[in-house]
Amino acid sequence: MSVDVLSRETAPPPSASTLRLQFRRFRKNHLAMASVWLLALIVLGCFFGPYAFPFTGEDADFDFISAPAQFQWPHLFGTDEFGRDLLVRVLEGGQVSLTIGFLGALVAGVIGVLYGAVAGFVGGRADGLMMRAVEILYGFPYVILVILLSLLFGGGNLALFAAIVFTLWLTPAVIVRAQAQSLARREFIEAARAGGMTGRQIVLEHIVPNCMSVVIVYGSLLVPEVILSESFLSFLGIGIKEPQASWGNLISSGTSAMDSDLRLLLLPGVLLALVLLCLNFIADGLRDAFDPNDR
Repeated sequence: MSVDVLSRETAPPPSASTLRLQFRRFRKNHLAMASVWLLALIVLGCFFGPYAFPFTGEDADFDFISAPAQFQWPHLFGTDEFGRDLLVRVLEGGQVSLTIGFLGALVAGVIGVLYGAVAGFVGGRADGLMMRAVEILYGFPYVILVILLSLLFGGGNLALFAAIVFTLWLTPAVIVRAQAQSLARREFIEAARAGGMTGRQIVLEHIVPNCMSVVIVYGSLLVPEVILSESFLSFLGIGIKEPQASWGNLISSGTSAMDSDLRLLLLPGVLLALVLLCLNFIADGLRDAFDPNDR
């Protein structure tokens, strides 16, 4: 049997029809689909909602200092102690938190997938050295790492983004490495080697596509982890700084004023909780849809 025939018969990259079947199974999960629509509404509201108002979240209205929520235009949910519109600040804070969450998960996922695929495919001493490096990075305390990167980059959003990505790519690398080790011993990989494909081509065209089911499911879990990390660090005062808003520092400000004005805590807190719940339900739906044992 020729190499070309063997490659065609044994290579099992996920086909478009398989992916369509898996996403059709996902669409049958009503809770997951409701979460998708609710998450889409929140994302659209955060990114386009502020344009409906004649001011930004940093503009102060000195005629309405600490105005309560009266659902009257233009300050529907009132203002804070500086006269800044609470709803607009929460929506703009959502832009920061959601951007860091989705972009951070994407970058961390890409780094982790490529690193793990290379380590698992190469094997041997190189694999051992690469995974020892991962174990060393796992040992760094998260908050201390953020502080060190903040000093290195001079603080701000870049340091926060770098710290989150630098920490969260490790788990995808470990997961994909295990998948790549199993795939590296399959017949279609041997056929690809015999056919003259380079290691880079095998990793990108065979190893990574065959790990996509695991990557998609874990990526849906990585997004809420990144959003929660940003909110937690901003809550501690390490992440996004005033006057720029994020859900984390808004919740922190609302916590200090919860005895006198609970709405400062409730509005960003409820939106953050809804986003995290939606992402978790979506992750559950993807896990069920891509589970090879559930057919």
